[in-house]
Order: sequence, then structure tokens, then C-alpha cells
Amino acid sequence: MNTTTQEEREYLEEIKEQLTLAIRRIDGSVKQFSDELREKKQYIHEHQSSMDDADMVSAGQSINRMAFTGEAAVARKRKLLKLGQSPYFGRIDFVPRGQQKMPVYIGMYSFIDEQRRQSLIYDWRAPISSMFYDFELGPAAFSTPAGVMEGTIELKRQYKIRDGRLEFMLENDVNIHDDVLQRELAKSSDDKLKNIVATIQRDQNAVIRNETAPVMVIQGVAGSGKTSIALHRIAFLLYRYRESIAAKDVLIISPNKVFADYISNVLPELGEEHIPELGMEELAADLLEHRHPFQTFFEQVSVLLDNPAPAFIERIRFKSSFEFLSQLNQYLIYVENNYFTVKELRVGQTVVPLPFLLAKFRTFHRVPLLKRFALVAEEVRAYVREAARRKLTNQEKNAIGEAIPRMFRFHQVPDLYRDFYRWLGKPELLKIDQNPRLEYADVFPLIYLRLRLEGISAYDHVKHLLVDEMQDYTPVQYAVLSRLFACRKTILGDVSQTVNPYSSSSAETIERVFPQAEIVKLYRSYRSTVEITAFAQRITPNPHIIPLERHGPEPVVARFASQDEELQAIQRLLLTFRSSGNHSLGIICKTQRQAAAAYQALQAPGIQLLTEESTTFQEGVIITTAHLAKGLEFDEVIVPFASARTYKTEVDKSMLYVACTRAMHQLTLTYSNEITEFLQVRADNQLV
Repeated sequence: MNTTTQEEREYLEEIKEQLTLAIRRIDGSVKQFSDELREKKQYIHEHQSSMDDADMVSAGQSINRMAFTGEAAVARKRKLLKLGQSPYFGRIDFVPRGQQKMPVYIGMYSFIDEQRRQSLIYDWRAPISSMFYDFELGPAAFSTPAGVMEGTIELKRQYKIRDGRLEFMLENDVNIHDDVLQRELAKSSDDKLKNIVATIQRDQNAVIRNETAPVMVIQGVAGSGKTSIALHRIAFLLYRYRESIAAKDVLIISPNKVFADYISNVLPELGEEHIPELGMEELAADLLEHRHPFQTFFEQVSVLLDNPAPAFIERIRFKSSFEFLSQLNQYLIYVENNYFTVKELRVGQTVVPLPFLLAKFRTFHRVPLLKRFALVAEEVRAYVREAARRKLTNQEKNAIGEAIPRMFRFHQVPDLYRDFYRWLGKPELLKIDQNPRLEYADVFPLIYLRLRLEGISAYDHVKHLLVDEMQDYTPVQYAVLSRLFACRKTILGDVSQTVNPYSSSSAETIERVFPQAEIVKLYRSYRSTVEITAFAQRITPNPHIIPLERHGPEPVVARFASQDEELQAIQRLLLTFRSSGNHSLGIICKTQRQAAAAYQALQAPGIQLLTEESTTFQEGVIITTAHLAKGLEFDEVIVPFASARTYKTEVDKSMLYVACTRAMHQLTLTYSNEITEFLQVRADNQLV
């Protein structure tokens, strides 16, 4: 039963040997498939002239089957090679009631001894593996297709195996996860988000394995691992429902391309294929068929940071309210009841009665309004044919097809959107600039009207939708997602990390759009040290946040006589970072203009400037804005220009909070002149 460390090392060598044999068998199979495929193609080439259509179809299907089987074998080999590096991370000895003890080794993927038909390693997503996350020593249970299996956990161990070597082993202990968690969190970050299968906590496991929620809303504090949890949830659902859902059926709505790149490794690491991702702006451009140029969310936030005009803020605030969505819905009812004005329609000698026209328009009330005209026209043609007892000429058919839409006040969605503000008595709330270009706050209301008036079914194939940074989307945007995606959804974010407080949504706001939603709140923060978390709490207090007990240096707030002196000090900090052994340092500014200026001033090899157009996230020194840094984490963070002049509005305060909560181990803020009022701390200029 492997009771000692030495026995565990010997068992690990046995498992690695078994994995090596399995890989050899797969190599033999792949070679065989390859040879058979080559022979089959050669045969078809030589006998093509004598084969009929049925033979060709059969041969094509045979080739596809061989290719698919070969690809599956290659994918399995890839998993086995990964298991060779780290076969398992956990073990429980489970004694089912009335049965013998069974050691359960848990890893990234399952591994079966084909000869003995015995599971050597269980996939972390398997039902039996759930006990590793949910129970300590003592009574335990897990669900099986036949019902709940109850028993006792007699032993629990956790391992760190790297490159096939056992680095450490932890014996059963009530806080077994905490030790490994501390070791993992104390490490340096790198350029990709990592899987967390070895350190999933009980509350996280409940979210990951939830199979019943049609909409799961995860409100998690900064550093609570909500994005990791959501991605592991997707991996679990793909495993659990592999017969009915594949990676291509899932869609991730991510805040930007850099973030999408940052999380891109997690699902492949978990053995799943890459999942399609889309930004909200890409979705909007697609739904508007690229007909209407519009301001992006990044540009909207930039205006709020650089030059926030009160009227601009008011337009955003109003269009981000639940009241606004209600008024859009009331307007649509008004349009339905008042904008179809029936007029006399004469076709030859036949007059179509006005009540008939109105009744037919209302018969199709389930059809989007602007799609009804063709259906009403068809009913009118049938009526005239019957009344006149003759076929209609093409000219008459066309005349009817043109007459029906003319009875409706507007034919284009943008015209109706403009009319909505007249109907409200607030035409000044729709402002289109000279380009002409829509403000970002108008993009999704226009799309919502298009969905209601024309109907769109472009995304019917999506079976699970994952929405990250939920706080940055408005009720209208959620109403669009609700109508566009009829599938299950996982929605996550943190209301404290909004980059636009005038248009933010809480879990409760989202619940108003999705009444069937299950809301989960995660308060434990794993990213930052206790000292950094306490510092960030001074900016945006959250009494519920529970930092993991991991300590580090106190954040430094340093004052300088000028911005030039600030930048010189940052240059020295970069030199210290390069010799520190840490992998990533984020210099997080308020605006893109500041980030570009800092990049210019700090010119040095290996510094990367992130912009709205950036698509990758790399290790080293990154200069960016708080907006683009959301969701990312760094070993060290420097927040330059933290003066009263830079950070003064509510939007600025949100940006400052986001910037500070990106830091894992070390946080430094610099400023010249007067410090921002959001940092009620004593400045210490003994920086370097």
C-alpha cells in the first residue's frame, strides 16, 4: 500500500515504466494506421477507374475513419507523455462500506492498465476524484450512476512530481491543500495562467462540478481564482458530457486579446482542445454586420479617464441602467401597437379589408416585427387569389409585397432607435459624432432592437457560454446575450474591479436578467500577500475578503520631487527586478498616454508595451494600463504617477484598485507633488 516515501518513489518508477510501455504500444498503432492509410490511398489511386460512386464513398469513409483513429492515438500519446512528467498529484485510500480498501491516485488524466483492466490513475474530473477535494480523513462519499457510494477515507496524500521526480510528499493532514497552495503561490508567475487541479479548494470544487445551474454567476474578489475556476468548470463539463458537447460548442467572451492569450494554455493543459473566444466588440461588429462604425469600450474608458464631460457620463449612466432596458421594452410594445397603420389595399377589383390586414399582422406576433411583412403579404396574396378566383400576375404579387411594409412607419432599425429617444422625449441622449460613429453606450441597445425587430440566429450552435469581467457589461448587454445564446452560461467577475463605475453590473443586477441564475460568492483571495491585500482594501474596502496567510514586504509608497526623478527610481527598480529571480513585473499606468510616455522614458531591452492592439502576454517587464491589466497577475507591480492630479475621479479610483491587486509578491507606488486622496497612507521616500 506504499506506506513510506521510498515505497512511493518505487511505485512512481513502476507507473512511469507502465506509461513508457503504453507509449510504445501507441507508437506501434500509429505506424500501423499510417501504413494502412498509405496502402488504402495507393489502392484507390490504382483502381480509381474501375470504382463506382458507392465504392468511392465507402473508400473515403474508410480513410476518414483511419485518419480519425490515428489522430485519437496521437492525442492519447500526448496525454501519456504529460503524465510521464507528472503522473499524479494526490492519493486517497478509500474504503467503501463493506468492501476492501482501494488506493486512488489522482492526476491530470486517467491511465488504465489494459492487461489487468485496472485504473492506475484517475482523471481529476472523475466522480471518485471529487472526494480528494471535498473530504478530509473520515466519512466520505461520491456519486456514481448507480447512486451514492459511501465509505471512509483512511489516508490522504499530496505529491509534487516534476520531470518524473518526486519533489515532496505531504502526509494526511486537515489542511493538506494549504501547504501545497502556499508553495505554489510563493512561486513566480509566468506568461500563462496555470491549471490549479492540485490545489482546488472545496468551495471552488463545488462551482466546478455544478451540473444543474442553467446560469452560474461567480462574484469573486481580486485573486480568488475565478477565471481558473470557470475554465476548470468548462473542462469538467466537457469531460462529463463528452457525448453531447465538444470544445467547438463552447464560446468564451473575453475582455481583450492579451487576456485571451494569457488564459489560452489552461484548457489544453487539462487535455481539452482550444475553445473559440470572442471580444464583445467583435460580437457587436458581427451582429451589426459591420455596417455601423462605433467607439470601443477601451475608447469609452479612455475618454472617461482623459476628459470626462458631464453629458457624456450622463448618457453612459442612463443607458447602463435597468430602467433604460425597461423603457426599450416599453417602446417595442408601443411600436407593435401603434406603428403599423393599415391602409386600403386594392388589387384589381379586390379590396383587402383593413381588419384582415391588422389581424394577420397580429397573428405573427411571435415573429420579429420587421420579418412579418413578407408573411402578411403572402396571406394577402392568398386572400386576393381566393376572392378574385384567379392567379395573380407577377406585377400584382410585387405590388402587395411593396405595399405592406409601407404601412409601417419605419423600415430600418437605426431609424427606430433614433425614434426611441424622440418617444422618450430625450433626443439629446443620442449623440453620433461626425464620422458618423456610434458611442459605445449605444452599440448594444441598437443590437437589442435589431434582435427584437429582425431576429438573429447566428450563434445557435453554442452550447455553453463563458463571460469574463461581468462587471463591465450593462443590463442591455446581458439582455442581448440572453436572447442570442439560449445555452447554459458561466458568468464571472468582481464588481470592485470595474473600469467604468457608470456602467458596472453586480451579480444581483445580472440576476434580474437571468432570474434562474445561481450566484456564488468567493471571498478568499489567493494572489496577493496579506500586506498587499490590506493595502488595496484602503482604496476599495471589502469587509468580506479573506486573504490567504502568505506574507511579504509591505507595499512602498514613494514621493519624488519630479516625474523625472520618479522615472529614474523606476529604472533602478528594473535593475533590482532583473537580479531578483522573479519572472514578471507590471508597470501599470492610468492611461495609455501615460503608459506610452513611461515606455519611451524607460527604453530598455525586453520591455513590452501593451496596447489595445496587443495579442500576446510575455514574461519580463510589461508597461500597460489598469484596463488592459485586468485578469493578469505579476510577481511585482509598480504603479507610477500615483498623484492627486492623476487619480481623482471614481473611474480613477477603480483603476488604482485594479492596478494594485495585480501584484502577487511586491507592490510599489511612486508619485511627485501631492499623493492621491485614495491612498490614505504615510508616504515613504526611502525607495532605493
